[in-house]
Order: sequence, then structure tokens, then C-alpha cells
Amino acid sequence: MEFLFFKIDYSDNPVTLASLIRSVAMKYVLVTGGVISGIGKGVIASSLGLILKSCGVRVTSIKIDPYINIDAGTFSPYEHGEVFVLDDGGEVDLDLGNYERFLDVTLHRDNNITTGKIYQHVINKERRGDYLGKTVQVVPHITDAIQEWVERVAKIPVDGDNKTPELGGTIGDIEGMPFIEAFRQFFHFSVKREDFCCVHVSLVPQPQATGEQKTKPTQSSVRELRGLGLSPDLIVCRSVTPVADSVKSKISLFCHVHPSQVFSIHDVSSIYRVPILLKTQGVSDYLADRLQLKFSSPGEGRMMIRWKDLADRYDRLLKEVTIALVGKYTQLEDAYASVYIEAANLERDMLKENPSKYHEAWHQLVSANGILVPGGFGVRGTEGKIMAVNWARTNNVPFLGVCLGLQCAVIEFARNVLNWSDAHSTELDPNTKYPGDMPEHTTGQMGGTMRLGKRKTLFKTDTSVMRKLYGNKDYVEERHRHRYEVNPKLVPNFEEKGMKFVGQSEDGERMEIMELEGHQYFVGVQYHPEYISRPMKPSPPYLGLLLAATGKLQSNTVTGYRLSPHLSYSEGNNSDDDELLEIAGQLQLQDSADSSAIAENA
Repeated sequence: MEFLFFKIDYSDNPVTLASLIRSVAMKYVLVTGGVISGIGKGVIASSLGLILKSCGVRVTSIKIDPYINIDAGTFSPYEHGEVFVLDDGGEVDLDLGNYERFLDVTLHRDNNITTGKIYQHVINKERRGDYLGKTVQVVPHITDAIQEWVERVAKIPVDGDNKTPELGGTIGDIEGMPFIEAFRQFFHFSVKREDFCCVHVSLVPQPQATGEQKTKPTQSSVRELRGLGLSPDLIVCRSVTPVADSVKSKISLFCHVHPSQVFSIHDVSSIYRVPILLKTQGVSDYLADRLQLKFSSPGEGRMMIRWKDLADRYDRLLKEVTIALVGKYTQLEDAYASVYIEAANLERDMLKENPSKYHEAWHQLVSANGILVPGGFGVRGTEGKIMAVNWARTNNVPFLGVCLGLQCAVIEFARNVLNWSDAHSTELDPNTKYPGDMPEHTTGQMGGTMRLGKRKTLFKTDTSVMRKLYGNKDYVEERHRHRYEVNPKLVPNFEEKGMKFVGQSEDGERMEIMELEGHQYFVGVQYHPEYISRPMKPSPPYLGLLLAATGKLQSNTVTGYRLSPHLSYSEGNNSDDDELLEIAGQLQLQDSADSSAIAENA
């Protein structure tokens, strides 16, 4: 059994700790997941938050993980995929990235609660004598700490103007029982019936042998949820194909909910379709009635109009390009959401060990329209990444290097252009004669510690492609997660040969953005631009890579790389209302045409 829950606040005044529970304006939605993990409760919770936000409701998010780790910083990418980094340097689960992107908010490290954090907090209080000699137990001390943490984090602004966004968490197996008990107490004794709604996400499998949709797993997961003291108000059925009305009726009968409270979310072309599916089935109307919400934007709202347009654009792409992602953690599909190449398969040793893998990897690389080399740690696969960089540089293939990808580009350039055959990173070869990458510059500290969170990068020239992609700003602020950086003492050697470090830290000691002269698009960044990318606010370095891969980079210089006006979250801007109405009209016409075609085929 797994859980996600988020808080809604549509009051105008800041919430105080004392008024948090008593305030009528505070509404809570608990999203639970049953049967299997990875069922999509995070996407469902994000989608509900998006729908409510489009109706003028403010939402905030907390993710709760049952592991003992303090944070996700020490996780192996093979277990959880890449770590997500927040503005304040918090290393958290990838789900928080999903919440930030759907809701266009900025979360904080305390928006991710772990069992380790809670127990550490309680133990520290016990050591200080805060419990006055009492026996410290799971109930009430751990459960109280969980509720207090949620109450505190609920007050933290996440949207830049002191408004509160979505609040979510995940709990599973026996490790999550303290969280379950804490929420049971909170929702049964601290809030009113109209201030709380439970949404249960469950699997409806469809075995190929019979083709029949099965409801037993959902019945079992709802029974387990009730055994924990919580009853679902909405049941969201995850399935391969749309859930039949007869199946909804059966779930309604055995799970004690009205058929209108059973929603179907089948496999769709993209996750952008999920909010639209929920919206068309009336989830916003149900939540408004169940939670007694007063929507300031009861209609579609600018956000949902733009979201529909985004989903439709995704489904009606006119051109495809292939970006080869040369990664190190490709055994786990969730590590990278892209077409990837195992970096080690590009290395000469693989030619001897497994020629088939070697040739297949190189075929994928040379066939790609663009090459992306992401971050990572350790020596394995690094030489393969450097070889991919060499192919991109020498064949004028659009290239983007992120974090370690930038460092690999510097190493490759040093070896093959500056003729420093021994050039390497001190992380990978401490004895190299040409240390192209050194531990990060931290004056006054021993060794190189991890550089985390949002930092400022200043542009050093007016003519760089990256500066234009960023809208000709004087500086950018992006999130970091690395230990090693380009050696500033060697920068003049690189720039003399055409590798320009056009973006640097405020003190000039950290090389943040690199561009190669004479190449259509050869860019490296020390930071991770994907962390603050949004569906309707794409990251400039990635946008530049796609424009170059489609041959449209130069033509877009005329417009300054600006997106279409309607692909924006600018809710307060009324200048594009006419365009939004036109988009809405086009969407309605397309929906009508699709419905007519379906009816005709039927």
C-alpha cells in the first residue's frame, strides 16, 4: 500500500501554525496507491494539483519516503534513477521533479520527508531532553513529529509570491506504518469531513489469455486501505485500455462508492493526457462539491487551455529527431527518460568482449541527429563518453554536455586539439600531467565537497548562442550537483584554440558554460539545466540542442528563440486572451472532428 497526499489552500491570508488545523480554508487530498508500485500515483497527484491550480486553487506538495536514508543523495542510480536537486541544494526523489514541472513551483528540501529525517529529528529532541525523561515511542512521539513536520512545511511558499502549492508523500510496506497512523489520526481527529478527500489509485489488469478486466486487485487494495482506517472517496483505475462501464459498476458495488466516483486512466500517448482525462470525467466538479471549494476560474482556465494545446502538439509532431544519450546507468529504464547508449559499449574493450554490442552502439551514435552526454560519477564508461564527444566535435553533430559531459568535452579537446595525450580529470586519474578537471574551487576548505543547489552564472560575452537562448540575460541561475570542475589555470590554453567559456561564476573561478567556435552547436554546461525545465518553459540548452538537431537553430535567431506566446504559464497576463480563445476554438473543432471520425468508423 502506498500513499501520496497534498494540501489545498485557497485562503488569501498566510496560514499560521495555530490556525492550520482549525482553518476552514485548508483542504486536504490524500492520494493512495495499491496493488503495485509505480502505478502512477505521483502523476495522478500532480494532475489533480494542476487541475485545481487551473481553477484558481493554491496547492503545495510533500513527498514522504519510508527509507531510513536522510535524503536521496547517496542512492545508487541503479535503484532509484538520477537524484533530483532543488534550489536549496536538497537531494530528493525524482517525484518532486514531477510535482515541480506539472505545477510550475519551486519546492524545498523539507518537502521530502524520510523515515531517517523523522527519527533523526526525534532522537535529537530526546538527546536535548525535550521529552523530560519520558519513554520515547512511535506513538505518540514519531507520529506527532510527522504531523508537526507536515504542518510546518505547509506554510513554506513555493510559487514565488507567498502562495502555497501541492503537498505529497509516499508510504509503503511495514516501514510506512508510523506515517499511516499519523495521517489516520490527523484526518480523523483534526479536520472536518468536507476538508478531506481520499483518492485511491489501483490497478485493473487485463490478462491476454481472457482479455477481461479484473477487479479483484482493486477490491483487495481498498479492503486493505479500509483496514488502515481510511476509506476512498474516488477510485482511479489504471488500465491498459479504458475501463468498461460494467467494470466500473462492479468496482462501485464491491468498494462502496458511486459509479460516478470511479475514474478510468488508461495508457495514453503521454502523461500530459492524464490531467485532461481526469478533467473530462468531471474530477474538478466532484472535488468542488466534495471539498466545498469555490473556484475563481470555474471554466477551462488559461493553464488547462495551454495544457491541452501542449498535449495535442505532442501527438501531432511533424518531424522526429533522434538524440543519442550516452549514459552510464542504462540498466535501469527510469534512470534516463530517453533513447540511450551504454557509454561502455563504445569503448575498444567492448569490441573484443562483445563485437555485436560495440557495433550496435556505434551505429546508434553515428545515426543520431544530436548527442547528449549527461552527468555521472566514477571511471566506468568515461572513455566511451569521450569518444562520443569526439564524434560530435569532428563531424559537426549537435552536442550538449551536462556536468560530467562538459568535463568529457574538455578532456577530449585537450587530448586531440591541444595534444595533451595524458589529459584527464583528477577524479579519474589523480596522477595526470594535465589535470583538466580539478575538485571544485572552495577556498579555505579542505578537499572538494559537493556543490549543490541554485547558483548564479554570468555571461562573459554578448555574442554567445547560449546567451541568446536564455533571452540575452546578463546572468542565469541554475541548479548544480557536482564535485569536479574545469581547471581555471588552463582556461587560456583552451580559449586560444576556440573552446570558449562564455559563462562563469561570479568570482570567475568556475567555468559554467562552454561553446566551441565554428561548430553548429557544441555546448557544455557544468550545471544541470533539466532540474528547472518545465513543459511550457523548456530549458534553453536542451531547446538549443533540439533546434540544432532539426536544422532550425539559425532560423530561430531572428525571433530570438522565443516560444509561441500561448506556451506559457503567465496566468496574470491578459494580452494573449484572444489567442487563447482561438486555441480553445481550434481544440474544440479538433475534438468535434475526432468524435465525428470515431462515430463514422463505428
